[in-house]
Amino acid sequence: MTNLQLDISDVSASYGARTVFHRISLTLRHGEVLVVSGANGSGKSTLLRVLCGLQKPADGTVRYCWNGTSHAPRDASHLIGWVSPDLSLYRELTGDENLRFFAAVRGLSLGADGIDGLMAQVGLGGRGSDRVSAYSSGMAHRLRYAYALLHHPPVLLLDEPTVTLDERGAGVVESIIEAQRQKGIAVVATNDPRELRYGDYVLTLGAG
Repeated sequence: MTNLQLDISDVSASYGARTVFHRISLTLRHGEVLVVSGANGSGKSTLLRVLCGLQKPADGTVRYCWNGTSHAPRDASHLIGWVSPDLSLYRELTGDENLRFFAAVRGLSLGADGIDGLMAQVGLGGRGSDRVSAYSSGMAHRLRYAYALLHHPPVLLLDEPTVTLDERGAGVVESIIEAQRQKGIAVVATNDPRELRYGDYVLTLGAG
């Protein structure tokens, strides 16, 4: 089995004089899912941004151990798939063109079969030739999942995973999370109590 581990050690985050969270420590291993819960403003999204290297912690360290090599988040983009409502898509391009562009940025060659497979996996089969400007908000969020999965990441970070999605879309997300257990690990940030079931562990922020 692939050796994968996420180590979070005494991580704190702050904005100015306000401490968002303080000295979080935990270890996540291959096959495990962590759900980060808490009210709005409790630091869920901030923690995920720290984990993917978009924000530096005020204190502490985050390390990904992958097959015996340790990586800081900023050096681990090849390991991480990231889904967030804030992830921008190119609305003037089609869904397929967005995926080709993002694949090229990662240095990947994504053929028609690969694109069709990803689009089908997220429930957008047959809609890849449509411009993203014609997508509903739920369809656009499904496309963000296709983007996150295109390099088969061992680490999947999901911020508000089912926002704007209907029941079928939520089912797609649950299937993706379960499939991720075979690939590596997942961290899910949510304030929806129904999504606590995704996790082997629940970290509640803002609870004192």
